[in-house]
Amino acid sequence: MKSIITLLLLLGIVFSPAQSQDNTSAGDTPMSIGQAIRIALEQNHRIRIARVNADIARNNTTRGSAGFLPTLDATGALSLARSEQETNSPFSFGTSTTGGGSAQINLNWTIFDGFRMFAEQDRYNELASLGDYQSRALTEQTVVSVVRAYLQTVQQQQLLGVLRDALGISRVRYQKAEVRRELGGSATEYLNARIAYNTDSSTVLGQELALDIAKRELNLLLGREASEALLVESEVLLPGYERPLPTLLAMARERNADLRAAEQTLRVAESSITVSRSAFFPRLSIFANYGYSDRLVSSNSPRFDEDISTQSLDGAVGLNLSFNLFNGFRNVVDVQNAELERHATALAFDEARQRIDALVREQHLTLQTRRGIVELEEQNLDAARRNLTLQLERFETGTIGSLEFRDAQLQLVRAETATIVARFQARIALLELQRLIGDMTL
Repeated sequence: MKSIITLLLLLGIVFSPAQSQDNTSAGDTPMSIGQAIRIALEQNHRIRIARVNADIARNNTTRGSAGFLPTLDATGALSLARSEQETNSPFSFGTSTTGGGSAQINLNWTIFDGFRMFAEQDRYNELASLGDYQSRALTEQTVVSVVRAYLQTVQQQQLLGVLRDALGISRVRYQKAEVRRELGGSATEYLNARIAYNTDSSTVLGQELALDIAKRELNLLLGREASEALLVESEVLLPGYERPLPTLLAMARERNADLRAAEQTLRVAESSITVSRSAFFPRLSIFANYGYSDRLVSSNSPRFDEDISTQSLDGAVGLNLSFNLFNGFRNVVDVQNAELERHATALAFDEARQRIDALVREQHLTLQTRRGIVELEEQNLDAARRNLTLQLERFETGTIGSLEFRDAQLQLVRAETATIVARFQARIALLELQRLIGDMTL
């Protein structure tokens, strides 16, 4: 009777939701999936790099980058020269030293460049928007990777709980068989129990390694050291998400980050055509400069009673007009290439739209199928639990042998494992569908 009670207590653990012993220590609070996402948004290296790239694109949207503003340059120079002359000419300078200095300010301002500056401004704005969409797409992909890694860790933790429970049953069975052998019982029963116990022990060790690897991968995605301690929740629920397929398709076409980035790339290509066409127009600019120079000449020639000093102030202002008449048809080729690039980008956008539609349909069907599998596996799990209870009673009364009981035990382990895996796959299918339609509410 005591042995039956012991096994039933162990089975009570099996029949309860599997929990890893890592989460039961006092004072330890598991990290929720929301906390994991928040940490990743702050610390993940790929997300931080994407934000920097988006900031760079936004910094280029200034009028100075587009060429609206003038350029102002300042230059200065100092010089010193020495000359020694020997000649019978009366105009010889003899030995002379010449020192000079100059400073100049130059202003250039393009007034008209064939509307290129306006096209460049539009192009930089489109590139900034493209950078935002690309950053959003990368962020969503990284969040999906984080959630997937988190769910994978929870799954490995649940599987470890199942296997530890199975090991507990095998340990009790092995201990009972050992006692019976010492009392003259069957050696075969003892050997079978020992094989089952060792097999379950080995499986638990392998699953502990799988859990450790999953935690390390999750830490890396969170931007933390791989060896940092990490606790996750014992279970993640599968929420309902019942939306008709037409609604999902409409949401994806409007909100999918990859599709919006492809559309923005098309706009950038269209603005590049306007930029290339500006070469067919004249270019008009204003220039102005102002400078000062100082020159001093010293000589030991008797013709010079004193040093010669010269100062000058110079200024100029004017207009520059340039118009390319022929450059080997390079401008024509540039426009043609820009138009071809725009056509290729339009094809890529159409392909992206079709691909997103196909993926939404696929993930919608996958989610429905995964949910159906979860229901079937849960039914199998309930049947396996009941079967093990019946086989336990028969095993204790001697109606069945240890092999039949072992089969029932393995059936329960397989049913629990299949249920955990099915829930994980259904949750991942839902996650991928949410990313496709741009709805990352978890």
